[in-house]
Amino acid sequence: MNKPACSRPAIQLLRTAHALESRLEEGLAPLGLSVAKFGVLANLAAAGEPLPLRALAERAACVRSNITQLIDRLEADRLVLRAPDPVDRRSIRAELTEEGRARYEKGLEALQQAESAVFAHMAPRDVESLVAMLESLRNAG
Repeated sequence: MNKPACSRPAIQLLRTAHALESRLEEGLAPLGLSVAKFGVLANLAAAGEPLPLRALAERAACVRSNITQLIDRLEADRLVLRAPDPVDRRSIRAELTEEGRARYEKGLEALQQAESAVFAHMAPRDVESLVAMLESLRNAG
């Protein structure tokens, strides 16, 4: 007898990922951020310098038009600035503003709190095992 579709591991993983994303979105919402916006801020903060939109799209694993829309919203929120690339006049770079850096730091705290709440019922060793299993799945190719 076949298992019902809802018990398939991949479906359960997707449902869990969606529920987790919703919890993280709820944690970031009071800061005017989404997971996608936070991801751009995180990439810029990690780079420590302005990045071409093309590089941001690669780091975020999304198409350039999505990054352009995210940068539009972040710029409207005064969290990033667009600047011409001094090396390539055809390219535009995005850089964090002071407010963007501050909001990123607050977003980190909000995500840590949301993550703690999600995993509070699990033993630390179980969380470590889960992370290892997820990494194994991601690297399986």
